[in-house]
Amino acid sequence: MKTVAYRRLAFSIVLVSILGACAGPVANRAFEEVASTSEQRIGQRPAWIKSPEDEQAVRETLNRLLSKPLSPDEAVQVALLNNRRLQAGFSELGIGAADLTSSWRPENPGFSFGRFRRGQDIEIERAVSIDPLRLLLLPISAGIESRRFEATKLRTASEVMSLAAQTKRAWYEAVAAEQTAKYVQQVRDSAEAQAELAKRMRQVGNYSVLDYARQQLFYASATAQLAKSRVVATVARERLARLMGVWGRDTSFRLPERLPDLPQSPKTMANVEATAIADRLDVQLAKAELESTRKAYGLTNATRFVNVLELGFQRNSESGEKDQTGYEISFEVPIFDFGDAKATRAESIYMRSVNNLADVAVNARSAARETYLLYQAAYDLARHYRDDVIPVRQKVAEESVLRYNGMLISVFELLSDAQDQIADVTFALEAQRDFWIADTNLTFVTIAPVDGAIGSPGGGRVAITSGPSAGH
Repeated sequence: MKTVAYRRLAFSIVLVSILGACAGPVANRAFEEVASTSEQRIGQRPAWIKSPEDEQAVRETLNRLLSKPLSPDEAVQVALLNNRRLQAGFSELGIGAADLTSSWRPENPGFSFGRFRRGQDIEIERAVSIDPLRLLLLPISAGIESRRFEATKLRTASEVMSLAAQTKRAWYEAVAAEQTAKYVQQVRDSAEAQAELAKRMRQVGNYSVLDYARQQLFYASATAQLAKSRVVATVARERLARLMGVWGRDTSFRLPERLPDLPQSPKTMANVEATAIADRLDVQLAKAELESTRKAYGLTNATRFVNVLELGFQRNSESGEKDQTGYEISFEVPIFDFGDAKATRAESIYMRSVNNLADVAVNARSAARETYLLYQAAYDLARHYRDDVIPVRQKVAEESVLRYNGMLISVFELLSDAQDQIADVTFALEAQRDFWIADTNLTFVTIAPVDGAIGSPGGGRVAITSGPSAGH
């Protein structure tokens, strides 16, 4: 038994000498693992800015990306390089690496020195003390800290994935909002021209008071809705800018004129639940935390009765006498605290981790099923607007104009059809936006939790109406 203890003590001392000053390389390797995970999952790598050289390299990449209209993937790349909250998260890797390195180092030994004088006699006491129990348990405690560091890496990777998902959703929101605002601008310009024509016709007596009022009301409504759509577009753009971490001249970044077209067919995922359970970072994190807690529980039971054990070597010298040497052992006697409270607490923490893992797994399965269902529904709705609603609405608009020119319908009927067309076009844009957001959620639901989704179906609609007579 003594041989095993001596070997463990010697192994700990050797490990301390090897790992004495390696927190920096440990942090760098951890970041490389996070960056590799990001590249494997989404095809893009973050950057950890730690020096002026890193800053310059990132700046050059940003200038290149921001010099042209941003695609959704390029917006994500900007965020992964430039978001300062993410950079703060990377610093957690450095903190965790420092804690891991420190876990291999025993507490510093204690030194004491005393000099006493009695007349002509001088007495000197010297002592050094260490905690051998902590040294013997060093590999165990370091193993626990290593698992905690693994959990830190998983949390950091999850933060990277979360930022990527939020940025991509914000890109679709911003592009859709700007596209809607441009469409409303066209409607408003057309309404302005029609209102001017109606005013001239009214002046020569070819327009009734009621028709003229309806035309003016439509123009006023279009003007108000243009202001609203511009506000929505500005808010969406600012959210994207915050996620990308841009400011100053970088906020003048450009976006494409319109959303991407719908794919020919939706994605099919037969085992979305199994994929989520196997690959999601929050499930892996819960597993890592459970393992770390299990190991810590075992350590608590091993040391529940011996809380403090110190071994000290003393050397005392006194004038005219030979030096006095010896050792001293001190430990706490468990008279009042038998460690049962500590063991109960550790067991409760362990069971909490067990149930947390089960809860995370259930939520991951449910989220995967729900996200896939919403994706399919969003695709069907967007395709319905594209293939059925908008073509019919355009046909109705063309026929209405022909009938109005032939004096077969009134201006009221023509304006009502125009309002219905505007509403349907706006809803079609929103359905297209919601599909791409659902597509983003489906991509990330098997990687990390999909939360904070922006752009729920039907949200933020800008429909131009002129009161109760509108069709929608």
